[in-house]
Amino acid sequence: MKHTPGFRALILLTLLAVLAGCSVNPVTGERQLSLIPESEERSIGAEQYKPTQQMQGGKFYLDPELSLYVSDVGQKLAAVSDRPDLPYEFVVLNSSVPNAWALPSGKIAINRGLLAEFDDEAQLASVLGHEIVHAAARHSVQRMQQGMLLSAGMAGLGLALSDNEFAGMIMGGAAVGSQIALAQYSQGDELESDHYGIRYMKEAGYDPQAAVELQEIFLQLSEGRKTGFVEGLFASHPPSQKRVDENRKLAQKLGTGGYRGRETYQKKIAYLKRIQPAYDAQDEAASLLKEEKPEAALKKINEAIKIEPDEASFYALRGHIFRLQDSEKKAQADYDKAVSLYPEMFSYRLQRGLNALELNNLTQAKEDLTEANQVVPTSIAFLRLGDIAVKENRRDEAIQYYRTAAGAQGAVAVEAQRKLAALTRG
Repeated sequence: MKHTPGFRALILLTLLAVLAGCSVNPVTGERQLSLIPESEERSIGAEQYKPTQQMQGGKFYLDPELSLYVSDVGQKLAAVSDRPDLPYEFVVLNSSVPNAWALPSGKIAINRGLLAEFDDEAQLASVLGHEIVHAAARHSVQRMQQGMLLSAGMAGLGLALSDNEFAGMIMGGAAVGSQIALAQYSQGDELESDHYGIRYMKEAGYDPQAAVELQEIFLQLSEGRKTGFVEGLFASHPPSQKRVDENRKLAQKLGTGGYRGRETYQKKIAYLKRIQPAYDAQDEAASLLKEEKPEAALKKINEAIKIEPDEASFYALRGHIFRLQDSEKKAQADYDKAVSLYPEMFSYRLQRGLNALELNNLTQAKEDLTEANQVVPTSIAFLRLGDIAVKENRRDEAIQYYRTAAGAQGAVAVEAQRKLAALTRG
């Protein structure tokens, strides 16, 4: 019988699994499959943290005190975890989607959209403690291994990235972090993270009743099919009545009572609440743009900018609207503003580079597309860098760029393949 390469790869990975044997879950003490060593786990987390943040909206840089506060709460919980030695990091992301996620080795993120839903610090601690367990118990690593064993490659995770304009164009390892962050956890993993996360809360001095309340709220929202949660937190962390019941039993066993921190929490998110109308206007503008109503979208994003003129994402969206209206010079001014406010954000560089190419500013386009690719490589950036190389009579360089873009999928890859064929024939 003739076996396909994929089948042979699956057999190889299965054999490796058998040879590797099992390791001990650092949290539960139970035996579990281990194909990825801890050193590799740490490397994956460190390498994928920044690209994954950027695929989910980038940092919420407008309120550094809020980010520091969230980090302090997270580190307090990490210190009492079963793996306090992990290089934990916590970041607040600039996304309205209510969500939180953990990458291997304790790289954790929470969206401002979820922070806005909490009443107090204990509820924040509940979510962060839950994510810490996912990292400490190596749940993310286990999901990676399952994907490898099922389909002999990371593509087995098969998950769409965030609602991002360039999501389908992300290449190589940069896509892996988002796949890990957004893939759905099993009920077993969720119950395990709830259980030990509540224990971490109690040990850190928080009231475990907050975890019960939060799961009750999440269950109600899921039954009501609240859109933001369904697309965000519930997609990767499905709530259930069983989770509510198990949390309540454990909270009663451990004893309720402890720090809630409502006054402190409300002070810390006061600025976020004050500018929330600006993000609501931005979300409306994005929806109107999807409905092909650019004029209405422009009006809404202008409202957002008036409320908070220092938010880079507002200018990036307005620049995109101007591009759709064939107003590349206006778009360039807005992309310049977005990059000046948040120069590390790959999508702002990418958008500005693509717009500069339309204006035939090859120097600016090449610089921005190259910078964007250093953070999050995309097939569209490689394709357009190939176009620039052709314009500048650098044939060999163009071939390399087209070859890279051609290895992706979708319309960009098809265009790259066509252009590559034309160059190599010549």
